[in-house]
Amino acid sequence: MGQDKLRVAVVGAGRWAQAAHIPGWQRDPRVEVVALADVDAELVAEVGERFGVGRRVTDYRELLDDPAIDVIDVTTGNRTHFEITWAALEAGKHVLCEKPVHKDYRQTRRAAELARSKGLKTKLGFTFRYAPAVQYAKELIDAGFVGEPYIFNGYEQNSQWLDPSNPLRQEDPNADPDVIQVSSIEGYGAPIIDIMHWWVGSPMTSVVGTMRNFVPERVVRDTGLMTRMNIDDGDMWIAEFESGALASIQSSFVTVGNYPGIEARVYGSEGAIIVRLVEEFGVCQTIRTATKDSVEFVEREIPQRFFPEGGGSTEDWPFLFYSNLCKDFADELLSGGPANQGDFAQGALVQETVNTFERSFRERRWVSFPLEASPEEAR
Repeated sequence: MGQDKLRVAVVGAGRWAQAAHIPGWQRDPRVEVVALADVDAELVAEVGERFGVGRRVTDYRELLDDPAIDVIDVTTGNRTHFEITWAALEAGKHVLCEKPVHKDYRQTRRAAELARSKGLKTKLGFTFRYAPAVQYAKELIDAGFVGEPYIFNGYEQNSQWLDPSNPLRQEDPNADPDVIQVSSIEGYGAPIIDIMHWWVGSPMTSVVGTMRNFVPERVVRDTGLMTRMNIDDGDMWIAEFESGALASIQSSFVTVGNYPGIEARVYGSEGAIIVRLVEEFGVCQTIRTATKDSVEFVEREIPQRFFPEGGGSTEDWPFLFYSNLCKDFADELLSGGPANQGDFAQGALVQETVNTFERSFRERRWVSFPLEASPEEAR
C-alpha cells in the first residue's frame, strides 16, 4: 500500500467493537484507528474518548470519501451490514465486516465480486478461525498429520441465553411468530461452519438437519419486554463432501457451558485433532491430538508464532482471537500480496451453507449443494 500505517475507521461503537475490534486493531503498532462512527452521539463520544479516537461522527458516510482512511470496519447490527459494506467498497475502501454481510449468500457474493473488481481486500469476522489453536491445527492438517479427513464434528454451544431474562436482539420484529426464524445457526453456527469448510478441504455436496426453539419467550434487548421470539436456539446438521468425508454441526446458545463454546474435531486416516475454545479455569483454548499408533489424546503446546506479540492463552478470548484477526488483515493489506483468508468469498460459502441448512429444515429433506434457487427465488 506504499505506507507504514494502516488507517482504520470503525463503524459501530457497541459492545463487540469495544471488546474486540478497537483493542484488536490498537494492539498492532502498524495500525491506527483514526475514526469512529455510531448513530448514538453519546456512545460514540464516550467510546472515542476511552480509546483515544479523535474523529467521531454519527453518519458513517462522512468517512467514505476521506483518502486518509484505508479500511472500514463494520461492527453494527446485522441489518445494516450490507448497506455500509457496499457503500465502503464503492468508495474504494478495504472492508472488515461482522457476519453476516447479508442473509442471502448471493448478495455476499456480489460484494465479493465488487471488491475483486476494484482490487480491494475483504475479511469476515470469523473470529475463531484466528484462534492460535485453530491456526496451529490447520498447519498440522496441511502437513498431513490427520491424513485423509474422514469425519469433522463442529460445536458452537454455550448457555449465554439459557436464561430468558438475558436480553437478546430481535433481528426481525415483524417475523411470523408461528414460523421459526434463523438465529443460532447464522450467528453462532457460522464460525464453526467456516472452520469445517477450511479443515475438510473438499466441496460440500449435500446437507440435512433440523432446528428447534427451546426457549420460546425472551426479553428483547431494544424494548426490555418479554416477547415471543420463535428462533432456532438449537440446531443439528449432517453434511456430505465430494471426498467422501462426513461432518456434523451442532449450534446452540441454550446448552449449559461457558462462552464461546467452540469445539472442532477432525478424524482422519492417520490421526485426529480436537481444538476446544472455551474459557475454563483461566485458559481460553486447548489443542489435543492422537495418531493411529498412539490413540490416547494428549494436549499439545501451541507454538508462540501463532500468537500476537506477547500473547498467550490466558488472555480474554475476544481480545486474543480478534488481535490475530486484525493482525492477519494488516499483514495482507500492507504486504500487497494476494493472500486474503476468510474473505467475502468464504463468507458467501458459509452463508450459502446456512441458507442450505435452512432449506433442508423447511422442506424436511436432504438438499444438494451448491444451493439452487427455489422456483420462488428464480422468478
